[in-house]
Formats: sequence, C-alpha cells, structure tokens
Amino acid sequence: MRSFVALLSLSLGAASLSGAQAAQLTVFAASSLTDAFTEIGQKFDAQTGNRTVFQFAGSQALRTQLEQGAQADVFASANAAQFDPLVRAGRAAPGQTFARNRLTVIAPRSSSAVKTLADLARPGVRLVLADKNVPVGDATRRAFDLITKAGTYGSDFGRRVQANVVSEEPNVRQLAVKIQLGQGDAAVVYVSDVTPPLKKDVRTIGLPTRFNPLVSYPVGPLASSRNPAAARAFIAYVLSAEGQRVLGKWGFVRAR
Repeated sequence: MRSFVALLSLSLGAASLSGAQAAQLTVFAASSLTDAFTEIGQKFDAQTGNRTVFQFAGSQALRTQLEQGAQADVFASANAAQFDPLVRAGRAAPGQTFARNRLTVIAPRSSSAVKTLADLARPGVRLVLADKNVPVGDATRRAFDLITKAGTYGSDFGRRVQANVVSEEPNVRQLAVKIQLGQGDAAVVYVSDVTPPLKKDVRTIGLPTRFNPLVSYPVGPLASSRNPAAARAFIAYVLSAEGQRVLGKWGFVRAR
C-alpha cells in the first residue's frame, strides 16, 4: 500500500503543472462511468492543474474509434472483451481492473407490467436491452443463459425473454432513458446506472448473485497518448482511495 501511495504521489507530481503547461487529457470511457468519472475528473483536475476531457459511449463504439485512429490518452472499458483487442494490437498497455459492477432490472414506477424477474418472460412485456456487442448487453445475455440453464423459470426462459425484446440500444444510458420515459416495460442496466434522478422514476428488481457475476472494468493508457505522464497520473488517481471512494458512491464495487 505504501508503494502504491508513493507511486500516486509521484504520478500526480509529474502531472501537476502550472496553468500554462497544464496537460489536456482525453479519456474514452464507458457510458456507465459518466457520473463517477465526471466527478473524478473534476477532482483530479483541481489537484493537478490538468484539463481532462471525456468521451462517453458504449465501450464497443469507443474501441472502434480507437482502432480507426482516434486520438486519446486513456481508455476505461466496461469489460475486457472491448479492451484486450487494443492491447493485442499494440494500441493500449495492459489494463488494470479499477471497478466492478452488477446487473439489475429496472421498470417504470408508473407501470406494473414487470414486478419480478419471471415477468420478463411473460407474453406482451416490452423489454429493452443493449445490443449483444455492448458490454451490458453481453452480460445480460450471459445472465439469462444462467437462469435458463438453472431451470428456475422454465427451460425456455431465454427464448421467451428474447421474444419480448422490442429494442436493442448502443449503450446502457439509453436503456435507462427509455425506461424513464416509459418507452418500455423493463430493461437490464448496471447497478451504477440507477442514479438519484433515475430512482425517482423507476423500480429495481435484483438478480440473484448466482445469475449475476461481477463485471470487471479495465483501464489503461493508450499508445496514441500525447501526455503519457498525465495519463498514468489519471489512472493512479482512479485507483487511489479517493478515486475508489467516488466509484463506490456511484454504485460501483470498488477494485481495492
């Protein structure tokens, strides 16, 4: 722990520049990190004098942009499947897990169409999911497979659920917005996406832990970084006690 604190101090010191020399940092981050990373960025900038700019989107979309030559300093993905190909291609350094997450079902408070997990397979329910290539969409389908194999709600649970899907979205925040606006009866999002403003409009239906394994989030510096010292300092801050506190505040399971 002492060595980690020393590394953090060193990294932050390298990035603490005068106003004229302050680094501009570009961070590509999964949309589920919007609230937590916005707060972390503000605190990091206040401490270092840097200016951090975020691009939030589905991890698969950010990965594609980076593969096509987009310039950024740091990539924080919602799963390893969208991060590791960049490492293999030499576009990113190996990632470090900085947070974990779980799934939850959300439904509009104004609707009683979905009250239990079993209701997701009831005929006529309008289910909104993320596309299968989006990390939360992949995790959702894995969870449904586990439920189906367990036979808890019938051996055809997955098939019946899939028949109810009316929309597949490119990132998790769009799922939340659709349910908030009543454009679906239920969606599967991360626990961290149930923010205070959303809680006013939705109910949550938890998934049993045996069907809901933790999802790990990796972060790492990119080979295209124009400010590698600042990139390393930002990652160190995310992994620091304060960064982890902010992530926990926004519903993530802390990595440390």
